[in-house]
Amino acid sequence: MLYLVASCIALLFGPLCYRFFSQGSGLQKALDGFIFVSLGGLVLIHIMPELLEHGGWLTLVFVALGLWGPTASERVFHQYSHVTHNITLALGIGGLLLHTITDGSAMVLAQQDNYSIMLAIGVILHRLPVGLAIWWLLKPQVGSKWASLVIAAMMLLTAVGYFGSEQVLDQLSLENTALLQAFVTGSILHVVLHQPHVEHDQQQTDKYQYHAGVGSLLGLGLLALMLHFDAGCSANGDVHDHSHHHGHDHAQGFEQLLDWLLLVAPYLVLAYLGAALRFKFDLKPDSHHLFAQWLQRLIGPEALIISLMLLGPVYGVIHLLVALALSLLLSKQVIAVTDPHSQLPSNSWQFGFSHIVDRSAPWVIFSLVVAHVIGHPSMPFANPYIQLAILFAVFLPLRFCNLGAAILAVALALSGWSAAAVVFVLIAAPLINLAQFKLMSALQIAMSIACIMVAVAAINAIGLPQASQYSLPSWLNGISLAIIALLFSASLLRVGPRKFLARLMLSRPHAHHH
Repeated sequence: MLYLVASCIALLFGPLCYRFFSQGSGLQKALDGFIFVSLGGLVLIHIMPELLEHGGWLTLVFVALGLWGPTASERVFHQYSHVTHNITLALGIGGLLLHTITDGSAMVLAQQDNYSIMLAIGVILHRLPVGLAIWWLLKPQVGSKWASLVIAAMMLLTAVGYFGSEQVLDQLSLENTALLQAFVTGSILHVVLHQPHVEHDQQQTDKYQYHAGVGSLLGLGLLALMLHFDAGCSANGDVHDHSHHHGHDHAQGFEQLLDWLLLVAPYLVLAYLGAALRFKFDLKPDSHHLFAQWLQRLIGPEALIISLMLLGPVYGVIHLLVALALSLLLSKQVIAVTDPHSQLPSNSWQFGFSHIVDRSAPWVIFSLVVAHVIGHPSMPFANPYIQLAILFAVFLPLRFCNLGAAILAVALALSGWSAAAVVFVLIAAPLINLAQFKLMSALQIAMSIACIMVAVAAINAIGLPQASQYSLPSWLNGISLAIIALLFSASLLRVGPRKFLARLMLSRPHAHHH
């Protein structure tokens, strides 16, 4: 019973924190950064892996519908955008309410002798951002009364989960509701990403990016705590069937991502050093030679360091040769490079360890998460042709940088994807996107894709050896990961979490003015 009371009290911290943080613009930005990261991470780390496990690949379709469906509806039926947004918000809140029932069931298990206290602490910790998010989303739009009613409903449903029968919990199991919860999960992400009630004054936004960065780092800290307690639950065998909190699944996913980060970290540091050196020797993004611009866009050459060291010399040589051929082809046709670098620094170290970090850090994180999702054992993507089709669909609406492409290729190779898919990622991800295609004619697009597919088909026919990595001492991996964490944290503080992730989007997220 004590755990149930504690989990309900955790929800009440939301209104208290909101009242404190809403007193100044800087504190509001910190609150926005905290919720943006903690709630988004909660959805991706705690909910998505289980939805994939129980719903399979269709889960991704329903998450995408929940995430992008409201935006499409608002653009098509602009006069009803207010209604669309409110429905999306209601779905997101409904999903969080549904989730609280399983929180209650987890509290029952936490009281049993064969379960550790870590299960209860993990649930209570993740209630903190949920309560805060409820108030952050509802208070500015519908007032304190409705926000309070939702908080009260969450407490009531937690009690239902705590005192409820096995039959009720069975009806709400993931096996029965996976696709519904996937759609609702997408709706939650939509509401969080589109910052529904914050005024988009660019001058004010830029002024308080540091505060937003601090809030996002605190959100990351909370996520790390939750993952720590999930790992503790897994170690103590606290795995159960009726709750979302499958400690084993979460810990396993986190351990895989951590292993990948430890593996790539030394070479990322080396890649940023390579970027600084090429800037020093006058190989810059604002070069007057279009061939040099395209070569930098496709391969860096910092991305070549990743492919050589983490995939092997054969992959590195292929990466270089195809990038040279594509750069020659595209420059001969006088095709401009999309997403040009703006406000280049004058210092080479600042270019490599600040400018390039700002541009690539979101892609590194995104690539590891994408590989973790589409490389999930429940995804039926073993066929190389299906892999290429999935990758093409992923690349088209995005604007991958070369470092992000190289990291994605490495992660997919580690997930057991085909050599053809790995090479396709290396050479196609920085080129294939709608923004770049708008600067090209249909014939130029066809020629570029044909060039890429000929190279991939040749590789598929010949066959390549399995990707190989150079193993480094564990202490060096640890130090390198600490350096990368500091560089990425500094980037978050410089630009704030929303601008940090805006690099991933083909078109910048629009504000909702309702």
